[in-house]
Order: sequence, then C-alpha cells, then structure tokens
Amino acid sequence: MNPIRALHLSLVAVWLGTALASALEAHGQGAQLLHDAGIADPRWQSALIWAGVAADTAVGLALWRRPGRVSYAAALALMVLMTAVATVLQPALWLHPLGPLLKNLPIAAALWLLMNVHDHRGRTA
Repeated sequence: MNPIRALHLSLVAVWLGTALASALEAHGQGAQLLHDAGIADPRWQSALIWAGVAADTAVGLALWRRPGRVSYAAALALMVLMTAVATVLQPALWLHPLGPLLKNLPIAAALWLLMNVHDHRGRTA
C-alpha cells in the first residue's frame, strides 16, 4: 500500500474511532472527564460530548469520502480547537502517561504533510 494512503486511512480511523469511543463512553469516561474539569451539569456534559461525536464523525467521513486539502485543514482545525479546549479544562492531560494530548503533535504533522502533498483538486501531487 502507498504510504500516503496508509497515513490517510490511519487518520480516518482516528476520527471515526474517536467518535465511536466517545459515543460508547458518553456517560462513562467522557462525562467523568468533564465532571473533573468542573462541568458537573449532565446536560452540558451530554451536549459537549455529542457535539464532539458529531464533529469527529463529520471530519472522519470528510477525510474518507473527500480526501484533500480542505478536509485535512478541517481536521487540523478541529484538532487544534479540541486540544485548546482540553488544555484549558484539563491541562494535566499533557502529563498523562498515555499522552492523550501529546499524540496530537504527530497527528498535526501528518495532517500538515497530507495537506501539502495534495494539489488543489484533491489529488496526490
């Protein structure tokens, strides 16, 4: 398999897998993470979690169905936004042993690479 295609598919899996995991854990780990960040109202927790699920699903499907500069830029923008929000709510996640926020650094680099190897019509340059 072409390494660019493999990198692309791995990012599709990240976004769709994250959406699925967030949906499955909406009332478990996701709610607890928000509670620990000071968002105790279950309605706000649910709204934030399901908005994240919707955003992750939309980006994952866009990456899968329409790979190209626009979808990679959208994924990068969403990742930067979610990383910023997570940093404000739970800055300790940067020091977590499994690196949930640190992993965003190579993902950002991969998205940047893919954005730059696609021409403006969505084809690999």
